[in-house]
Amino acid sequence: MQSKFFFLACLCLLVFTQCNYAQPKAAATNSEPSSVGKIELPDPKKMTKIVKSDEEWRTLLGEETYRVLRQGGTECAFTGSYWNNKENGIYLCAGCQLPLFESAAKFESGTGWPSFYQPIKKGYIEEKLDLSHNMKRIEITCARCGGHLGHVFDDGPKPTGLRYCVNSASLTFEKKQ
Repeated sequence: MQSKFFFLACLCLLVFTQCNYAQPKAAATNSEPSSVGKIELPDPKKMTKIVKSDEEWRTLLGEETYRVLRQGGTECAFTGSYWNNKENGIYLCAGCQLPLFESAAKFESGTGWPSFYQPIKKGYIEEKLDLSHNMKRIEITCARCGGHLGHVFDDGPKPTGLRYCVNSASLTFEKKQ
């Protein structure tokens, strides 16, 4: 029994650390976000923050989305809806539907989570120091509702050199027509 637990603990640690240190396999070629079509992009400086009670968030979001967005959780690698999504479209915050990333900025990082080299608009993602799990990382949250998205690392592809490692559970996807 102890050996099974030790094996599972080691496997979880390996998967967890892979998100933080894996190098991207290929970069997207488009360095600027393309048109977002019918989706309105609010001015980040004039954007109204969305504030809800814990009970309102629980009612609005499913269990896994609530755990990730509101409690800072992480989904297991290679299990989320969008880690391998190759369709053209826009990734929005699952909590407030703020457009966060375009598929043109998505790249294959090999981590098992959706990875992007830049957000759709500066000011839509907020960053803060995260010292949890004995690591030094930069947490990323939605600027409008404060939902936990994932982390950003400086091992991404050109043109930014950044890797926004995002939980699928914190996103919804709108396919471009």
